[in-house]
Amino acid sequence: MMHEDSPTACLIIVGNEILSGRTQDGNLAWLAQRLGEIGIRMREARIVPDEADAIAEAVNETRRRYSYVFTTGGIGPTHDDITAASVAKALGLPFGRHPEAERRLRAYYPPEKLNEARLKMAETPEGAELIDNPVSVAPGFRVENVHVLPGVPKIMQAMVEGLLPRLRGGPPVLSRTVVVFCPEGEIAQPLAAIQARHPQVEIGSYPHMRFERFGTSLVFRGTDAAALDAAVAELLAVAQERGVATEALA
Repeated sequence: MMHEDSPTACLIIVGNEILSGRTQDGNLAWLAQRLGEIGIRMREARIVPDEADAIAEAVNETRRRYSYVFTTGGIGPTHDDITAASVAKALGLPFGRHPEAERRLRAYYPPEKLNEARLKMAETPEGAELIDNPVSVAPGFRVENVHVLPGVPKIMQAMVEGLLPRLRGGPPVLSRTVVVFCPEGEIAQPLAAIQARHPQVEIGSYPHMRFERFGTSLVFRGTDAAALDAAVAELLAVAQERGVATEALA
């Protein structure tokens, strides 16, 4: 796990439909941005199939490495919704009906609509803390540093908004973007030198072509605004020295 002043996160995306290409993930970008705003850096994302061993292995590998682990998908009422049971398996915890989760479901559904399949959504590892679902009632849950959430983006987002105040963040992750109008290879060497001088700043290089003109978007990310500004200033000085046009986006 990272230093307590630099909390980190991993997202485990569960679902055969994602791996088959039938469904596109709609959660990673939103969650990474939202966590970054409170100073939690997304460091890894994995996509795993609806298989208990694969889910449990991913949870056990990542929960020891990162401050927070989030899972999305696989907590609905159907036979292939096995994320909750797999998390219990990973942590070696008994698995069964959570009384408060069951109470919420019984209060929400008319008796004729509350079948055993829907009651499955009240099952959690023993000792789990519920994560409220303001959209469709069926809660997610937290156990240790693992947060289990649904895969439907609108529901997941609403649940995370309620969860964020309970997470320990750090300094917000800031970013600056500069476009240099030259191929990536022409700026690579001085950019590497700038990165070496500013190890606390993460610099990403993303080449593109617009209107038949080569360009490279350079994204500087970090928690220290002064360090970001210093790295950007060095880049701009190098570009000016080489006669390369630039455009600051943020």
